Amino acid sequence: MPQVYPFSPLQFAAGRGDVSAVIAPPYDVLDEKDKAALLAGDGHNIVAVDLPHVPPKELGPKEAYQTAAATLDRWIETRVLERQETPAIFAYRHTFDFGGESFQRCGMACTVETLPFGPRTGGGVLPHELTFSGPKEDRFALMQATQAQLSPIFGLHADDSGHATTLTRQLMEQSPPDMTGTTSDGVLHEVWTITDPDSIAAYGDALAGEDVFIADGHHRYTTGLNYLAALNEQGEVPGDHPARRCMMVLVSMSDPGLAIGPTHRVLGGMADYSIEKFIEVAQHDLAVKEVTANPDAIENAVGHAAAGVGHNALGLIDFASGRCFVVTTHKPDALMSVFPKKPPAWRTLDVAVIQHLIVEKICQPRLNGGKPVKWAFPHSVKEVMEIGRGKETGAGGGSGFAQLAVIVRPTPLDAVREISRANELMPQKSTYFYPKLATGLFVNPLS
Repeated sequence: MPQVYPFSPLQFAAGRGDVSAVIAPPYDVLDEKDKAALLAGDGHNIVAVDLPHVPPKELGPKEAYQTAAATLDRWIETRVLERQETPAIFAYRHTFDFGGESFQRCGMACTVETLPFGPRTGGGVLPHELTFSGPKEDRFALMQATQAQLSPIFGLHADDSGHATTLTRQLMEQSPPDMTGTTSDGVLHEVWTITDPDSIAAYGDALAGEDVFIADGHHRYTTGLNYLAALNEQGEVPGDHPARRCMMVLVSMSDPGLAIGPTHRVLGGMADYSIEKFIEVAQHDLAVKEVTANPDAIENAVGHAAAGVGHNALGLIDFASGRCFVVTTHKPDALMSVFPKKPPAWRTLDVAVIQHLIVEKICQPRLNGGKPVKWAFPHSVKEVMEIGRGKETGAGGGSGFAQLAVIVRPTPLDAVREISRANELMPQKSTYFYPKLATGLFVNPLS
């Protein structure tokens, strides 16, 4: 494991009590309506700083980032945000419902060495999916302006022994939480401030030798690397400079509250698309079966199909007609001939099949004249249908965009581990670890 450190974040309400009104989901799942609603509830909501322009998929105007920085400075001056005096790690628990079950996911907020991605003796920081350039430009401009890490990165570690998750949960049992908050999705966020040196040392020992897998926050971690590189270009950066450490919440892969949801695809912008044409040109690679035209039932249909064939099965929703389909690949390892050197776990990912077979082999060359296809990445069938109706959501979309939805099953956690350790990257938006970490519980100053 890269070295783990306690830190002294800026916190609302001095890190005590209910902070529901000022915390928010991460920037990349919010739209303009969401931002306005949060600020209407409390003008000090963290989105005033963390989401300077919407949507944050590309670099915004310089003034937006300057305004965010001025707002952060004003909140510090007026003690809306106060700094934790004693360096600490923070036990962080989510209580939530998912897939009809109740969960409690437990992790630890701390700072971790800002290391380049890749394997490393003693443990490295490993990405698992590709990223987009636009969000990285947005996050870098914001970090430069505010000189702060505004939201933690979600990291996973193997913890095969279970020592880290056991210790974390034991620390939570010793006292009530210091800080709580409930986000609009009904998730309860609870935080315990841990300043005891022995507990901090014990947690570091429990992580010794572990890799950190980035579960969520690839753009933000890359921004941290870029920010440190920019400082290095200006002169030598001291070893204790705060930019050499990155704020994370680390969760054990053995934690019983770890839940993974799907990231579906909505495709659009294809000049020659119709569902009939798609079925025609896809027949050599996919078996297509029409099912009941009920989007609410399609995830179950996909699950049954996957269990029947034992390999890739996907759902399709054609927005023009409302028809629904289940497709399966003719071959159990459909990408082997194209990517023979990739690990089997990578080649058989549903999201890899979508990108490299459905989009790059079928849709782009045969339905769009070789031009790129437009994408959106919703996490629920409900959001898929909202995008189909022309709504712009935090996952993308907009008027006249949606043509075809592709419904997937969640990416298995074992695949994340195997592919990351092989130093390979999954396609963009391959995983969705639910729930998201809240923004606003911790702000890590870099100056």
